[in-house]
Amino acid sequence: MLNYVTYGEANAPNLLVAHGLFGSARNWGVIAKRLSNEFHVVVVDMRNHGQSPRGDTQSYHDMAADLMEVLTHIGPSHVLGHSMGGKASMVLALTQPEHVRKLIIADIAPVGYDHTQAHLIHAMRKLDLSAVSTRGDADRQLKPLIEEDGVRAFLLQSLDVKAREWRLNFDVLEAEMPAIIGFPDIEPSFQREVLFLSGAASDYVTAEHREKIRTLFPSARFAKIPDAGHWLHAEKPREFEAAVRVFLNA
Repeated sequence: MLNYVTYGEANAPNLLVAHGLFGSARNWGVIAKRLSNEFHVVVVDMRNHGQSPRGDTQSYHDMAADLMEVLTHIGPSHVLGHSMGGKASMVLALTQPEHVRKLIIADIAPVGYDHTQAHLIHAMRKLDLSAVSTRGDADRQLKPLIEEDGVRAFLLQSLDVKAREWRLNFDVLEAEMPAIIGFPDIEPSFQREVLFLSGAASDYVTAEHREKIRTLFPSARFAKIPDAGHWLHAEKPREFEAAVRVFLNA
């Protein structure tokens, strides 16, 4: 079973959170704690990430099955997924709709993308872990390879500095990159409420994607957070939290 962290009272409405590629449950700690005054928040480490089991695949059907296993323990739940976790959450809702209440998809669409994140794996592999005693040491090594400060800070949350190891299964993530940037063909639709919440400065969810979204999610709503990019929950946590609350409490 996936490793997960819980926040809030167990008798509150469940909110299952699935992070994106190269992330972990710890990325969501601040938002989960804030939401825990109303919800029982369950934040997972996805397979091949964090402290969850390693697997040979990173397919969305397998990731959705992982999430379903968690739901068998906690019961029906609202589900929130970002990026890769958003695609896994969509597949979960489409294949196991009776276990999903409301669905929030953060900055991703049910489509294949042309980009790859393999270059970030290559950069992380080049880190000389023997020369890392602090996160600052690692950041200085990565800076020539990854210019964006926010991206480096995000990736370094998956580095166990004390153990001098990455909590990511690079081999499988790199081999499965075509599946990760793709999306499986699925026929059923999910009839319950869905919020597609995007960063206004991101191009991951465009007007061209809306036809496909509405085919799979007829009740979909769309909202954007101003001045936020793909990592909208990290860039604008207060605004993200407020949007989640409004939708779930409506």
